[in-house]
Amino acid sequence: MKTLKKILLGFAIFLGILVIAFFILKINPKPEIITLERRVLTEQEIDNMALEAVSEMSLEEKVQMMTPRLKSMLKFMLEMAGDRMKYNQKAYQAGGNERLNIPTVRFFDGPRGLVKAEATCFPVAIGRAASFDRDLEYRIGEAIGKEIRANEGNYFGGVCINLMRHPAGGRSQEGYGEDSYLTGQMGSSLMKGVQHHNVMACIKHYAVNNQENTRFEVNVEVDERVLREVYLEHFRECVNQGAASAMGAYNKFRGDQACQSPYLLKKVLKEDWGFRGFTISDFIWGVRDTEKAAKAGLDIEMPATRFYGKKLVKAVENGSVPESDIDESAFRITRTVLKYETAPDPLPEYSSSLILHKDHTDLALEAALKSIVLMQNKEDVLPFDKNEIKTLLIVGKLGDNENIGDHGSSRVFPSYVVTPLEGLTNEYGSSVEILYDSGEDTDILKEKIENADAVVYVVGYDHDDEGEFVARNNIELGGDRKSLRLHDDESKLLQETGSLNKNSVAVLIGGSAIITEEWRDNVKAILHAFYPGMEGGTAIARVLFGDTNPGGKLPFTVASDESHYPDFDRHALEVTYDRYHGYIRMDHSGNKPAFPFGYGLSYTSFTQDDLEIETDTAKLMASINVTNTGDRKGDQVIQLYIGFDNSAVEREHKLLKGFSRITLEPGETRRVTIECPFDRLRYYDPETEKWILEKMEYQIYAGSSSDENDLIKSSFLID
Repeated sequence: MKTLKKILLGFAIFLGILVIAFFILKINPKPEIITLERRVLTEQEIDNMALEAVSEMSLEEKVQMMTPRLKSMLKFMLEMAGDRMKYNQKAYQAGGNERLNIPTVRFFDGPRGLVKAEATCFPVAIGRAASFDRDLEYRIGEAIGKEIRANEGNYFGGVCINLMRHPAGGRSQEGYGEDSYLTGQMGSSLMKGVQHHNVMACIKHYAVNNQENTRFEVNVEVDERVLREVYLEHFRECVNQGAASAMGAYNKFRGDQACQSPYLLKKVLKEDWGFRGFTISDFIWGVRDTEKAAKAGLDIEMPATRFYGKKLVKAVENGSVPESDIDESAFRITRTVLKYETAPDPLPEYSSSLILHKDHTDLALEAALKSIVLMQNKEDVLPFDKNEIKTLLIVGKLGDNENIGDHGSSRVFPSYVVTPLEGLTNEYGSSVEILYDSGEDTDILKEKIENADAVVYVVGYDHDDEGEFVARNNIELGGDRKSLRLHDDESKLLQETGSLNKNSVAVLIGGSAIITEEWRDNVKAILHAFYPGMEGGTAIARVLFGDTNPGGKLPFTVASDESHYPDFDRHALEVTYDRYHGYIRMDHSGNKPAFPFGYGLSYTSFTQDDLEIETDTAKLMASINVTNTGDRKGDQVIQLYIGFDNSAVEREHKLLKGFSRITLEPGETRRVTIECPFDRLRYYDPETEKWILEKMEYQIYAGSSSDENDLIKSSFLID
């Protein structure tokens, strides 16, 4: 009986506890778990979800949103050892909150494709810039976004938009060349394509990150107008177009680490531009100080915990970092993640079949074809005629090399790479005898060159010459270029043998400008193929034999002498940038480039005429007739430059402010209209912190390159 009473008493107590718990929960209900159902939500609804979630977080949970999931930097460094084979083979994660059902940020790198094994490898970004094709870059962004989703990622770290201030810059291949407008247009196109598939895109490296070897130490000084107008404008364009995230750079800016610069991260990015996304650090050495980084507005440390996590919690608890800064960062991260994790998807599923999908490899080929620039074509030696060329000799180590670019963080591991030798053999080997010689024994080679119907030299660079700087076992790989010219053996080879065959062509491989002066007269034709991706050999072959008519345009200026570029010291620890580089510098100095920015030949010919200008209160419209006067279908890129010769302040002679790539049939004429909002013509006034539109007469130039011999000139008045 006593036992029964005890049981009944225990049961009554248990029921009492349940009743009390019920009333407590009714008064104070458990926070509602966030539902990640994909549906259309307004910006305000997303904001409200994020605010409610952050309000329910403890300090530790808010800091967790800012902290990488990988806790051991040693583990990350071991992954980076060897040949970087394990870099980013799984997503690097940060943030997230399981209790509130907030997903982590899941990072994948890749300016030329997802870096995880066997993804599609596109041409490097600077090659794609030569296409001057926004739609192409958007579609490449879509393909990369699909492959990231298929790997369960939600964050793309590969929208590289640093200017190519100097061709020696080691990571020039990852960006879009020397012009801020072109960079902003192509970068935002890639970004929007990625984000269409609900992958958050990161623009990088913010900011003034323009040299590689001393990237961890160099301090950059820039005049305020130059900073805003030249080095930040393309970042602002991407922010205006909806960038989800931004990565701080390694270098210092005005004495502060860029990842710890309150001016760059808070003042410019978040306050002046109204950026609503979140910021992350560049990996490992981007952050140097917990307090400085958090107070400056760096939202996430990557890729492993060093300065955030428990250190950041302690910094808040001891009062050195305001909790309000943590609240803002947690909100920005939560809001952005929820925005992309709840938005409706354009595809029903993202299965592994999307990785290296044929549509994507076909797109890689299209990109390579549209990127190739025909720089020289004496006596119309190209395209080769399959009926006349029966033996073709390929010369050079790079002719049979899987050379797709840098072996740093942008490296892609496609399942195959078509080399130039393989491309020519696959495409034309049934009708043309394709021969190969590495070019090491010049005496033997000369006889082969004289006996061949045509010779193609494949020359230039690889990952050892330029790219992300890696020092290992007292050996330096990549980094800033030591020379803007070909290697001595290749230059000598072209000088000694290039004129021995009447059908000689040099195909350049590399991530920026290559000076050609000492050998260009020894060959009939020059193509720049950049690092053309997994289908590069196929593209080179089809251009050489004319199955594709090249339409690429140089996204940089090729000087006739190194002194025509700005000073560049690959070991510098202090640098000051002005507004003059590339074609802007050539205009300013009067030096004539060997090949101007925006230049590229075709197998057909074009004329342009009848330039007309119309304006309204907000923009100008420039219209011009373009005619294909040759006998082949071909692409032309019409470029619009605006001149500022009448400005009351120091400004460039002219700047690119619009472009349009068109395809014309033989004999076809098309009226091309390019719009330029007046907002693009403003200069920044540091005193008022406003953008000023001058009332004056502006020059206008429209045509096929930045060389004024290729442009039609007019003017218009803003009063």
